[in-house]
Amino acid sequence: MSELVVPGQDIGNVSTHLAGSGTHVHDQAICASIVGSVVTQPSAGRGGKPTISIPRHSHLASTALPTVGSTVLCRVIRVQQRQLIVSILITDPTPATYVPLTTITTDELQFQAVLRREDIRGYEKDKIVMNDMFRTGDIIKAVVISLGDERSYYISTIGNEYGVVIAQSEAGNAMVPASWNSMMDAVSGQVESRKVAKPSS
Repeated sequence: MSELVVPGQDIGNVSTHLAGSGTHVHDQAICASIVGSVVTQPSAGRGGKPTISIPRHSHLASTALPTVGSTVLCRVIRVQQRQLIVSILITDPTPATYVPLTTITTDELQFQAVLRREDIRGYEKDKIVMNDMFRTGDIIKAVVISLGDERSYYISTIGNEYGVVIAQSEAGNAMVPASWNSMMDAVSGQVESRKVAKPSS
């Protein structure tokens, strides 16, 4: 089953693959341009490179509004002392469902959500330092715990399966999980603190 990817995620390299629809090239890396499932198409000719693409769905799931209990992928847009402000990219993500984001790329036009400090983890909540958990631009997996007010949902990352799934280092490089509370720059090896989501099996 194909892996669900989000915009900006590295899904291949131009040295081994061609970039297809739903992708773009950045510094020799083929990156996702939309949320969806990666499809690899074999080369038509001998010795050619296979093409990586992310198909666009013809039907936008307009009814896929976040509800209490929904799993959401969000992008952190602001880190404050006691809470995070995020934009919700996709609701209940699975490899079989995706929502193209090409028509709504501005965070202010997407659903907003708030992650309060007390909803980040289930222990030592008073010792949480927000910048040690999340940074602006991180893609996080969370669960909706309240519909909140007319402006924002409330989400939680309590639980091993919730937290950062994609992040860039301070140097701008992709990061990989190093442990449950840190991620490592894939180029320099520099380690940064994060509340890391347990990888899906």
